[in-house]
Amino acid sequence: MRAWSGPVDGGIAVLGAGLSGLSLAAHLAAVPARPGPVVLVDDGARDIRDAGWAFWSRRSGLLDAAVSARFARIRVHAGGRARTLGLGRYRYGVVRGADLASVVGEVTDRVDDIGLRTGRVTQVHDGARPRVALSDGTELHPEWVFDGRGPDADDRGTSPDAWLDFRGWRIRTEAPLFDPDVPTLFDFRTDQRRAASFVYVLPTDTRHALVEHTSFAHPDGGPVGTAAHDEALREYLAAVLGADEDTYVVEADESARLPLASRPPARRSGNIVRIGAAGGMLKGSSGYAYQRIQCDSAAIAQSLARHGHPFDVRPAPSRFARYDQGLLRAVVERPAVLERAFAGLFDRSSAEPILRFLDEESTWRDEAALFASLPAAPLLRAMAGR
Repeated sequence: MRAWSGPVDGGIAVLGAGLSGLSLAAHLAAVPARPGPVVLVDDGARDIRDAGWAFWSRRSGLLDAAVSARFARIRVHAGGRARTLGLGRYRYGVVRGADLASVVGEVTDRVDDIGLRTGRVTQVHDGARPRVALSDGTELHPEWVFDGRGPDADDRGTSPDAWLDFRGWRIRTEAPLFDPDVPTLFDFRTDQRRAASFVYVLPTDTRHALVEHTSFAHPDGGPVGTAAHDEALREYLAAVLGADEDTYVVEADESARLPLASRPPARRSGNIVRIGAAGGMLKGSSGYAYQRIQCDSAAIAQSLARHGHPFDVRPAPSRFARYDQGLLRAVVERPAVLERAFAGLFDRSSAEPILRFLDEESTWRDEAALFASLPAAPLLRAMAGR
């Protein structure tokens, strides 16, 4: 993305060049009209090229050139059974940060009024027109501000219903242990005593994969911790994959602790709009955000082009927030519920109905069919708040 060095008076300021900021900039570049220039502001503290995301979708998208791998099947292991499911019209995709940044640059460089300004945001003031103060003493005066700096940028976020706490190893094995055509979305053959946990395996080829240990932690509890995650990963590699510590190399590792909230946060304050995780795009019951951010970015850009404001964005039906809240409450209070629920949900030949439900595009009839496979008593108690 080209550098922006001039003043900003009117137009759009996008704060943060992470996933949500880059995605919105690209979608703004793709619409025929924008209310003035678009300036992406980032302090350069985090290198997005080292990041990565997975998602599912049944539609083509603006940034599909950034997808490095697509899968038509997934594997799950829950309730003592292994299953391989087709995805129907969906595909499971992987995006690397370096590829995303490159593709976004190609899209934004086609227009003259979009650029990147390096700087640290110190304050964002609302008013008749927002003011964005930078650490070098300068101010931007855009018409609209889209804040993608994350839930910790200010104190307006919603308290989480649970934490998604994970740590992953990128490993290389001596023996060919992985099926490069089928990722494992969850495998519950790991210790469940501390929290509802599973292992995720995303293969690159037969000897390389991301192996990740994920836990749904209580909202008032502390992090699982590196030592506990690493112990679970070693046990999984040895007991499930048959890989002793001298038969694989950990080439890189990654960790995160994401707040999962079922209640959507307040996104707007005047002409300041929160995007990305801070704007509620992290799905409470799954922890996935990539595709939700793409859809939200496209809707915001199209609304600005058609109406001059970003608010013609279809909200999800409120019942999905209640579903997320019930599941998260049940899982943190009774960790065994997660494996039982997933074993029931994925006991079918195709994962398409589940993915449609997680995309909040299912009908009442679809949901009734899915819920019939769930452990009803603990979920109903959780949804009732008891």
